[in-house]
Amino acid sequence: MDEEKILPILLGEFRDRLPLLEIVHRDIQFPKAPNKIKVAIGMRRVGKTYFLYQHILNMLQTGINPTSILFINFEDDRLLPLNEQKLAKLVDAFYAIYPENHDRKCYLFFDEIQNVDNWPLVIRRLHDSKNVEIFLTGSSAKLLSKEIATNLRGRSIAIEIWPYSFSEFMRAKKIVIERSLYDKKTQDKLTHAFQSYLSEGGFPEVISYSADTRQQTLQDYVDIVIYRDIIERHKIKHPTLIKYMILSMIHNVSKPFTIRKLYNDLKSQGYQIGKEALYEYADHIEDAYLAFSVSIYDRSIRKVQSNPKKLYAIDSGMVRALTLDYENDLGRLFENIIYLDLRRLGCKINYYLTHERYEIDFLIQTARGNKKLFQVAWKTQDKSTLEREQRALQAAMNELKIEGELITLDSYLREGIKL
Repeated sequence: MDEEKILPILLGEFRDRLPLLEIVHRDIQFPKAPNKIKVAIGMRRVGKTYFLYQHILNMLQTGINPTSILFINFEDDRLLPLNEQKLAKLVDAFYAIYPENHDRKCYLFFDEIQNVDNWPLVIRRLHDSKNVEIFLTGSSAKLLSKEIATNLRGRSIAIEIWPYSFSEFMRAKKIVIERSLYDKKTQDKLTHAFQSYLSEGGFPEVISYSADTRQQTLQDYVDIVIYRDIIERHKIKHPTLIKYMILSMIHNVSKPFTIRKLYNDLKSQGYQIGKEALYEYADHIEDAYLAFSVSIYDRSIRKVQSNPKKLYAIDSGMVRALTLDYENDLGRLFENIIYLDLRRLGCKINYYLTHERYEIDFLIQTARGNKKLFQVAWKTQDKSTLEREQRALQAAMNELKIEGELITLDSYLREGIKL
């Protein structure tokens, strides 16, 4: 079907659907930068499309004419094959349907733009030659970042979309708890809600699913990412190995991890693969937003490279869906949630080892360059455990002359994270 025929169908479907959507308000927004191309990056199924819908609905409430808005989802199989010519013709068809758009500002929303070959060529031309504001989403950090850096230099600004935060999770679940009066009743309600969040995670689609359906769906998400965003995109020759590596990384959430140890593990099982390939696979996994590595903070590059990295996953619910041993180790999932919150806040993150080898979970730097230490403690009932965590934090504060904070479940539910 050619562009002139398919576009009216897509526009009609989009406008019919928009008033029927139940939008869970996200706590992030596109920056107010009218002359920049806005890019939202994140893993598949984290809610990037609905984030675009939220922005479009907000625009319509300000009086923007709906016929000046073009929304195209490039996951739609009716648009295949996808290339820069198809993208350009769809935009031309939009202006042909509404000729008045030539004389006013238009708003172009392109969902999962990475599926279009050579997309930056068209996006750059549209940005430079038309009176438009362009919004893009994509499921690959490195691919989009590389193309943005090389082809859209100076023209774009990017944000990351994550699964629901705890506050967004409660909003999606319609859980209303007044936090200003933090009495025992409020604490118990918040704790119960957080336990659910810890177990279910924050992927929007699975919020209302039963435990079995949620587990199967989250496992399916991983398979889709593996095959669509890793194996197909990077032409991986060992799909079984990639899946094993992902499971191994997610199994080690909040723990030290080295490629060398994984290499020896694989070698003992008869896998034939080099360390360099494993490093590349780890990059692809992080690029697809499944798992993330955190390096030690040290002024010595040699020490940074020689020390293990710590691993974190995209979602606690996904960790629970892929592993079996977290029931007695919820502290690691709690630490993972704090990591994701810090990423949502745009922090650069490292961990730190004191001179006496006490580990500090997070040494963060904000976008403004401010640094702070965070130590995460799940079990605070044990006095000796709490004293050990506080002693480690104080030692790091003394060594680095940086402010620090101990995050407990109680402090997190009461105040969240204070930067």
